[in-house]
This record gives sequence, C-alpha cells and structure tokens, in this order.
Amino acid sequence: MRFLGINAIFHDPAAALVVDGEVVAAAEEERFSRRKHGKRPVPFSAWELPEMAAAWCLEQAGLRPEDLDGVAYSFDPRLVRPGQAGLDDRWEDLRTTYAHRAPNFLATALPGLDPAQVSFVPHHVAHAASAGLAAPFRESAVLVCDGRGEAVSHLAGHYQDGELTVLATQELPHSLGLMYEDLTQHLGFLRSSDEYKVMAMASYGRPRFLRELRELVHPTGDGGFRVEPIDWSVYAKALSKGEAWTADHADLAASVQIRLEEVLLDLVRWLHDRTGARHLTMAGGVALNCVANTRLFHEGPFEDVWVQPAAGDSGTALGGALHLARAHGDPVVPMPGADLGRGWSDDELAAWLDVAKVPYERPADLAAAVAAELAADRIVAWFQGRAEYGPRALGRRSLLAHPGRPGNTERLNDVKGREQFRPIAPMVRAERAPEIFGRGPVPSPYMLFVHDVRPEWRGRIPAVVHVDGTARIQTVERDRDPLLARLLEEFEARTGLPVVVNTSLNTAGRPMVDDPRDALECFGSAPVDVLVLGPYLVRRGAVFAG
Repeated sequence: MRFLGINAIFHDPAAALVVDGEVVAAAEEERFSRRKHGKRPVPFSAWELPEMAAAWCLEQAGLRPEDLDGVAYSFDPRLVRPGQAGLDDRWEDLRTTYAHRAPNFLATALPGLDPAQVSFVPHHVAHAASAGLAAPFRESAVLVCDGRGEAVSHLAGHYQDGELTVLATQELPHSLGLMYEDLTQHLGFLRSSDEYKVMAMASYGRPRFLRELRELVHPTGDGGFRVEPIDWSVYAKALSKGEAWTADHADLAASVQIRLEEVLLDLVRWLHDRTGARHLTMAGGVALNCVANTRLFHEGPFEDVWVQPAAGDSGTALGGALHLARAHGDPVVPMPGADLGRGWSDDELAAWLDVAKVPYERPADLAAAVAAELAADRIVAWFQGRAEYGPRALGRRSLLAHPGRPGNTERLNDVKGREQFRPIAPMVRAERAPEIFGRGPVPSPYMLFVHDVRPEWRGRIPAVVHVDGTARIQTVERDRDPLLARLLEEFEARTGLPVVVNTSLNTAGRPMVDDPRDALECFGSAPVDVLVLGPYLVRRGAVFAG
C-alpha cells in the first residue's frame, strides 16, 4: 500500500512516501523553496503545505495522487484545547482552523487526491512512529520531547511489534522545548531555528544558575515534569540579534543545558522502569540536542539509544506515513538511511555543468583526487548521491576540509558566514573511531551524539575539537558509503589523519544545497576551492582564471 506523510502545521514542512512498508522518499520543502525551515511557525503560515516536496515524492515512485491509499497529516486539530494555558497567541485558533481544512488544502495542492484519504495523526504519535517504527528494533521504549503538539509537549511510550502503547504525556504549558526556545530568543537568536547555537554556547559557560533552575524546572515522578515561568533577565540581559554575548549568557546557556539533561535522565529512567526495554528510540526537536543524547547514552539505563536523524518536525511526515502503513497492516521496514532526498545521474550532472559553462574534469580516481586537494588544505564542496533528510550533512551535501589546521574552524565559519563560537564536525571510518574518540556510541552515522576527543588526538585534529574537548562525529561504514570510506583512507595515506572535517554545504541563513544549481550557486558565491559534483571535479582557479 502507498502512504504519503505531510508535516505542515508549525515549521519544517516536509513530505515522505512509504510503499509496502518501505521508505521510498522523504524531503523537506526548504530544499526546494530555498527558504530556511520552509516557513516561520506562526498561525498564519499553517496553511502552507510542502507542495514541491510532496510532488517530488510521488514522482520518485511514479505515482499520482489518486494512486495513494492514504495521506497522514501530522497534527490532529480535534485534540487541541481552546484557551489552553501557555497558548496565548490571539491567533492560535486560526492554526486549528487551517488544520481542520487541511484535507481540502491538500486536495487542491495535489489534484486528484480525495480529501477523504487524509487522516489526522496526532503530532507526538507521528514523532514516536518516526523513531519506534523507523529504528532497527522490534521492541523499544520511545521518548518524544519538543516544543508542543496539539495539547502536550512530550510522550513516553513503548513499541512492541509495531504497536505503540502510550505510557505518559505532559500537558502544556509545561514544555522543555519551549523553555529552550525562549532562551534561544533571549540570547538574540531565532527561536524554532537556532537552538543548536545555544547548545554550542553552553560549552563556554559554567552552570552557576543551576540551583535556581532546579527549583523552576523539575520532574514530577510520574513520567512528566514542570517548567515554571522563568524571568531570564534575572540571570543575563536580553540580547539583540548580533549583539555580543558575555560570560553571564554562556553561564545561563550552560545551566539550562545541564538542567535539560537532568530532567531527560529522570524521564528515561522512569520509562525504563515501566518498559524494561533494552533500546530507547527518540524523536522531537529536543532529540537533536546531541550533548543531552550522549549523557542519556552514558548515564541512562538503556543499552542503546537510537535517534531519528530528522528528529524535528520534518520527521513527523515520515512518522505519519509509517503509522498509517502499520495501521493498515503493512509490515514496516526500518529506514535504510538518511539519504532519502533528490539525486541525479552522472549524465544529468554533466549537463548541468555544460549549461553553466564551467570547466570540469572526471578524475580516474575521484577519492584520491579529492584527498589530494584536502591534503593541500583546500576546501571542497562535496555533492554526492541523494540528499539528506534532516538537518545534518552526512556526506551527501557537505563542505570538507583538513582537520589538522587549527585555523580551519575560523576559516569555515567565515566561508559559511556564521558565528565563530560554533564548532565544525569530523567524519571518520567507523572502525577507526574508537581509537580517536571516546565516551559516545559507535557507530554514530547520523551525527547525533558528541564524543570526547582522546587527549593524544586533540593537537592532531584541532579544527574539529570544540572548546570542551568534544566533537560531534559522523562514522562512515564501507559497505554503506564506499566512496567516502575510500576518501578517508586516501586522506590518511597523505596526512596520517583518519579524519576529515564535514560541515553542511550552505551559507548562513540558507538551507543545505540540494540540487546541482544550488551547488553551483554556492560554489560561485563562497570562497570554496573545489566543487565535486558526482564524479566531476571543478577547480575554482579554472573557473575564475579570467
């Protein structure tokens, strides 16, 4: 059977297609529209649908809207409680109205679709399915934590043979995700967008406000928690966009980060006591906090922690489709990886380069050629295969660089036009990871945990070592990514370093590069030395030789 999932209600609109229980395609609308996060999470934007992403998913499978057996919309307006505390936006009812009418909006966006085919899947159930049904386990405890859904901000449950049992939820206004969003805004960043910047800033601070926060943010012992109103200005003054932060701001970020980790630890211990499961699966925006994930892995009671790579709201499109597939009796298959977006053939890529009239070459050994460029300290824009689903660059749309040059952190942040306090990440072959990185799960293919960099390696790969001595690694397995594995081998042969810098192929405020035109535009506008488009290599010097 064929099920399309749609996320549209808040932010990160996306679409995903599941056919006979297998994930066929998934993509975020931002990659098509080139608007970061697709839209802002305000009630007036609730009607905007991931039209281009949905059309592409169907095209990828050769389907028409009328061929679908169902469409999952990852929000159920019937669960919204009007006037609920904490939802004080005077236009909130407009969001719910739009959601009620989503079947008709979808039928307009996808001509041929019967509105009766659209099913409302509760937001946190869709999140849960994106973890519990997509993970490689028949049984798992599942923890969902984000800003908000219809009426709750958290779900704890248990998946057994594809069936979800909900064990606890947390009613709004109490929300760990909204707390972190509020702090993001107080620190001068964009809420529902820049929370990862707060996580990075926290590494520069001391948790000296932790005692006060423990009184304001605390678990309740029944699988839930309380978040009392917090006056952030008591701890550090509000910052405007671009205004310099101080030690007070870093200390506040560190305090909130640690309190978040402590509450999450209490939630997963409660969940383990109720389920006895070996595996924990996670989704929701809070699950993108890789520092917290690592603490749950080390100090929590579960043997394994698996996080959905598209843990934010975009992942609910996938979860909704998987939920419908399972409800209709399809045997759901774990997701094959995060490379679920658009891809192009070699001939198609060559045609793009010909249209752009740029000189290019096709090296006999691409991995060796690129490794030589990286060893010469050149920055490489790397475009290979199908695009990633979710916010992490995982070797499909990446910027690569030499990790042994300490100035490359600042250099890449300049290339991308972003804040200098933000770290860049390493990519490493899975079999080499344990000797270089400790205190984190291996393999770690989705860049969702942080690992300590072993002391003897910190001076050798300084560009990827954060101020606290950690790195958010991506492990590469030869059978899954043979070209990347060979690139890492060739780079090590030239430098003695089994690690390459990997950060997302984009500039600040722009979505990750998705199609060849995006890649050429980014290459033309940013000081990148080499563009690798499939098997083809473009040198900046040749393009701009005059």
